Amino acid sequence: MEDDDGQDYVDKSRVLNVPPLRCLAPIFPSTPSFPSFSHPQASSPFMCPPPAGHFPPGFASFYPFSGYPDSHNMQTPMPFGFNGSIPAVPINSFRSGANGDAGSSGRSSRNPGPSQYEEEEGYSDWVHVNDGEDSSKAATKKKRIPKRARAGSGQDINVASSDVDVDAMVDKIVESFNLMDFDTFKRADGDKDSVGYIRMIYDLLRRKLSQIEDSKESTPGVTRRPDLRAGTILMNKGIRTNVKKRIGVVPGVEVGDIFFFRMEMCLVGLHAPIMAGIDYMGLKVSQDEEPVAVSIVSSGGYEDNSEDADVLVYSGQGGNINNKGMEITDQKLERGNLALEKSLHRGNEVRVIRGVKDIANPTGKIYVYDGLYKIQESWVDKGKSGCNVFKYKLVRLSGQPEAYTVWKSVQQWKDGSTARVGIISHDLTSGAESIPVSLVNDVDDEKWPSNFTYYPGLKYSKPVNSNESSTGCGCHGGCLAGNSSCPCIQKNGGNLPYTTNGVLVSQKPLIHECGSSCICPPNCKNRVCQSGLKIRLEVFKTKDKGWGLRSWDPIRSGAFICEYGGEVTDITSAEELRCVNDDDYIFDATRTNQSGEGFLNASNETLKIPFPLIINAKHAGNVARFMNHSCSPNVFWQPVLRENSKECDLHIVFYAYRHIPPMTELTYSYGIVPPDRADQRRKKCLCGSAKCLGYFY
Repeated sequence: MEDDDGQDYVDKSRVLNVPPLRCLAPIFPSTPSFPSFSHPQASSPFMCPPPAGHFPPGFASFYPFSGYPDSHNMQTPMPFGFNGSIPAVPINSFRSGANGDAGSSGRSSRNPGPSQYEEEEGYSDWVHVNDGEDSSKAATKKKRIPKRARAGSGQDINVASSDVDVDAMVDKIVESFNLMDFDTFKRADGDKDSVGYIRMIYDLLRRKLSQIEDSKESTPGVTRRPDLRAGTILMNKGIRTNVKKRIGVVPGVEVGDIFFFRMEMCLVGLHAPIMAGIDYMGLKVSQDEEPVAVSIVSSGGYEDNSEDADVLVYSGQGGNINNKGMEITDQKLERGNLALEKSLHRGNEVRVIRGVKDIANPTGKIYVYDGLYKIQESWVDKGKSGCNVFKYKLVRLSGQPEAYTVWKSVQQWKDGSTARVGIISHDLTSGAESIPVSLVNDVDDEKWPSNFTYYPGLKYSKPVNSNESSTGCGCHGGCLAGNSSCPCIQKNGGNLPYTTNGVLVSQKPLIHECGSSCICPPNCKNRVCQSGLKIRLEVFKTKDKGWGLRSWDPIRSGAFICEYGGEVTDITSAEELRCVNDDDYIFDATRTNQSGEGFLNASNETLKIPFPLIINAKHAGNVARFMNHSCSPNVFWQPVLRENSKECDLHIVFYAYRHIPPMTELTYSYGIVPPDRADQRRKKCLCGSAKCLGYFY
């Protein structure tokens, strides 16, 4: 799930080396929407990130380090009328000290400490995030850096240098999405477009920050969190939406949407707390206020029962636990627990987000928005430790699109406990791919794509000479992000194009991957699209567009999906096919993406094709030939050149434009033809998108 997987766990229980406080009075600027904790003259609450890890023997957690408002140890609860978000800025990294032993800690079972948070997020930091109002004028000094390291128009930032102007990089990304002045109305109440843009900007920034971190040497005792850093930067710049908490539907967020980071949910207003499982707000009742729950996250790390796809038995928060994860006190009917109890009697809707394991990352989670539920009953039960735990039974409202049910069905298909309805073949590829591709038709009687033979790659009828000399790399153990002497990294603008976990950082005019002239191993980080399929795909019959393609697995934004396989042909042969209306499976790399679809390209550079590559997949091809056109695609293509000293080894590779839930059709834009071929015949578009142009080439 995360880009920093594989880092050793660091004990955060050491005392941090920080300067002492100069005074006890709050000195931070007043925030009008934030109520005082103690007395009316306090300008704003005391703000500081909590230390992570166990407190030393003899010490207990204490305010303000015990957290808010879901922290168990905070003696005075947050006022129920606080409807905004929790303003605090996360620590980006921690450095452990040299001495100290870990002791017991009083941590809430729904407000996790390091070990619990690591289980949920794949990281070991215990931090809060800035969820408050705009504070773009941070009180930090900017380090002056040379111009060559700054983000320039159409230029990659050389992240191998430690002197990277992150602010300039962020401004460039935001500017490319025309969101420099994000509409105040959309910040308060979003829509599908604004939510989509926010999520794209966040993920692009997070990947850029991951690229920067990958280029640096790891530091013992420091945990990198590009996900939290990216979210904090955007919040400070006001790049977020659905700021105010609300009951029920969140504008622009759809049932079935998936999130790979909790910070994504914060930025779009689905679930505000970065750690706590219960989000709640205050409602006015006569002269008083009472808390009601607005959303919960069931991540599978606690005593929740989530076996039923439409019923969730949710465990309450609180009840201090020891360093072995065992509860040592009973839970209390306060804060989040009280909010859930009030919601039971009030009958308000509660958003439910279910956490599932990320099969691509054993320590990671994927969060699935499963829609609206209502609390049906509550009771007190004995937990595994014998302490009292609150239980809440939530039932899903009918009439909503399937979400978590789809995940359950796919898992049953994979383990063979349930047969896939309409399946024709368990492997369309006949073993040509390392992962089988199912063929399914539950629409009509067609049994197989006509006159088609599966071929996983490209067939060149004759070699294409390269106009440039190609020198492969000599990286015996694989290319390293910080190795500026690697020729493959140099050709990619000084950076590896992928993060550590193989996610494409951003769209580029041309990606240079290692190839036959390189001596690096097959698992080199610069050979992402050369090892075949990595996700379980399904070719299926659509109702009105012929065959289509979708995935059983979730796909994260920027992830490799497949390349376009088939026979490389010349323009003359392609034109002959077009003349006889036989061009349904022709991929023309001379086309350009439709306006506004340069979604991952922060520099707005046009793609660079070394020669006019045209691929005919009518009779021989792979899964890519089954991808249909859409005016609002979730997949994009990218030219990738593999290093080959003898010939030009060019490929067309597809990546995810955004996070794609399981069983969602994969589509890409067939693009716009060059002006000299503008008279080329159009076909009626049936994509059904709200932005459909009505035709495609």
